[in-house]
Amino acid sequence: MTTTVFGHRGYPARFPENSLAGFSYALDHGIEGLEFDVHLTRDRVPVIMHDERIDRTTDGSGLIESYTYAQLRHFRLANQETIPSLAEFLALVTDRDVQLNLELKTDKIQYSGIEAIVMQMVHATNLRRPVIFSSFHLPTLKTCQQIAPNESYCWLTDKPVAQPAMLVAKEHLSGLHLSHFQSGLPITERIWTVDNPTVAADLMKQHVAGIFTDDFEMMMQVKQQIAN
Repeated sequence: MTTTVFGHRGYPARFPENSLAGFSYALDHGIEGLEFDVHLTRDRVPVIMHDERIDRTTDGSGLIESYTYAQLRHFRLANQETIPSLAEFLALVTDRDVQLNLELKTDKIQYSGIEAIVMQMVHATNLRRPVIFSSFHLPTLKTCQQIAPNESYCWLTDKPVAQPAMLVAKEHLSGLHLSHFQSGLPITERIWTVDNPTVAADLMKQHVAGIFTDDFEMMMQVKQQIAN
């Protein structure tokens, strides 16, 4: 198994996280996978941002769910882009050869109906590869499974997982996305967030399924060095 390198929120080492500019650059420069985060606005439009609040990454403040999509468009990222919608992102990646990891950000706020809205949009897009859906909130993944049982679902956690193979089988998951490597797991394992090249090289030699990194170009160089 070769390790897929995912741009974590795009390419934060060079562009604002979860920005269309970062995603676009990554797509044009050989990115293997893109990880991104989805919330719902007050009028139920999926938008891409990591935090529940816009304070850290825009010139505005407040909860995403307190604004309509039109209101959110008044705020700017550090590069003066607007907060991207899921529709804009999907238009960007249509028919591109990239593995997507869509994280449903429902661990703090459970947005009513987000699963059905997001799944419908993804299924209506011409994508070359099936999307990996992930969340820290396991009930969100269970709801997604009821809508589309044959998709790939991975649980995110920053805690050690006891009996991971049993958990994956019981919950009908495709794998786990962990903050720390657990050796010897007989399951698909992807690790976040890996920005140290030495750590990345070790994980690649362990044949983990994927790493999420803020600097995908550096990690692709590490991958090439190992291959050589």
